[in-house]
Amino acid sequence: MKRLYFLFLSFTLLSTALSAQELISVTYKGSRTKAQMVAQFGIFMQYGVEMYKFQYTTLDVKGQPDTASGLFVLPDVPSASVPLLVFMHGTVNSKTDVPSQLAGGYELAMVYAALGYATAAPDLLGLGDSRGFHPYLHAASQSSAAIDMLYAAREYLESSPDFEHNGRLFLTGYSQGGHASMGLHRELEANYQEEWPVTAAAHMSGPYSLSGVMRDFATSDATYNYIGYIPNIFLGLNEAYQLYDDFSLVFKQPYLTPIEAYYAGSITLSDLNNTLIAMLVNEVGAPIPRYLFQDSIILGVAEDPNHPINVALADNDVYGWAPQAPTRLYYCTADDQVLYTNSLVADSVMNANGAPDVQSIDANPIADHGQCVEPAVTRAIFFFGPLQDFMVSTLELAAAPYRVFPNPARGQCWVEGLQAGDEILLHDLEGRLLERRRAAGDKEELPLHDHQAGIYFLQILGQHGVAIQKIVLE
Repeated sequence: MKRLYFLFLSFTLLSTALSAQELISVTYKGSRTKAQMVAQFGIFMQYGVEMYKFQYTTLDVKGQPDTASGLFVLPDVPSASVPLLVFMHGTVNSKTDVPSQLAGGYELAMVYAALGYATAAPDLLGLGDSRGFHPYLHAASQSSAAIDMLYAAREYLESSPDFEHNGRLFLTGYSQGGHASMGLHRELEANYQEEWPVTAAAHMSGPYSLSGVMRDFATSDATYNYIGYIPNIFLGLNEAYQLYDDFSLVFKQPYLTPIEAYYAGSITLSDLNNTLIAMLVNEVGAPIPRYLFQDSIILGVAEDPNHPINVALADNDVYGWAPQAPTRLYYCTADDQVLYTNSLVADSVMNANGAPDVQSIDANPIADHGQCVEPAVTRAIFFFGPLQDFMVSTLELAAAPYRVFPNPARGQCWVEGLQAGDEILLHDLEGRLLERRRAAGDKEELPLHDHQAGIYFLQILGQHGVAIQKIVLE
């Protein structure tokens, strides 16, 4: 990367008038070498990365111009035609806990860039440099902030001497980011299909069903150790819909006081969560969300489908449509923060609506929410890989000492050019590891009899480096 060029670009953009969908400034945020990426995230990392904070214009929830921020991460290569990927972050702790500040899950934006994607990670409204309180789980503003960052990314790539967009667009996000990426996917296919056609999407562990799965849970007698999320949903949607001016009509004391402190920015979300848990354990014996609310709210939500809260929740369900791009919904059954049934509901409705290629997949049935990140992201990476149209392997097999034959294969294949101790791994297109062998010499047989016909990835982890090649099994 040429840092003097970026300083010039930043100065030029800062002198441009503010308007919607416009890149205002670009600030260099640092880099990671390939060796650093491999050390932190493993051998799949193919490139170093360069990181930039974007400031760009967008509209707030009232339709007024605002300045948003986000992180844009590029693979550190001399020049390339790259696919774009939008990564939507999960729930963050405070206004500054965001990708543009190298926080708020920015590491996953680096991971995707290290695999060859130009990665846009918007901070979202009310976070980072934009004003106001974050409209948490408000699908429309999550989408608009991401779309306007896509325009900013395209403007940046068009003015860059090193990169161009290859026309591919991938969408992904985890937790709140899964909800945000699914809403973004819906918006792009509904209203931006010609300009921003989606290549593929992987939505992960998101609360897609706010008016069903999440509402029923929050009004039940179930305990919840992440109880701060529940008032955060109300506060976020109230920011967009102005449901109540007086929060005492919604929340009981003593819980109202810390909720109002969080809304004012005096405490973080984790502070709110810990305080509410301690209060509820003291008051009712367990952190049960329904006890936060006035009885009239619980009764109204239960009995009146047209209650303002029910209407706002339903307006932010993001699954009632039929994605046309290949789509995967990754989840973990043991998720302790976002009920996995969100993914099952979304899968069933999308397929009933006629989606051509939607699958929900349990990435690890015993993983909790935090543990689910790695297997879900790994599967998303393998799912996107064949569609990326960008070389992601450290070594092209034609230039490496390895030879894989026959390909297409039937029953088995062989790998030559190995050294003792090299590993051979076979993955399916969802990233599942199917076979793993350690070479004893320079040639190793890989049995394929137990696998169905289709396309697989053969990965070689050797002393010569890492090589990845598609294998067709007949």
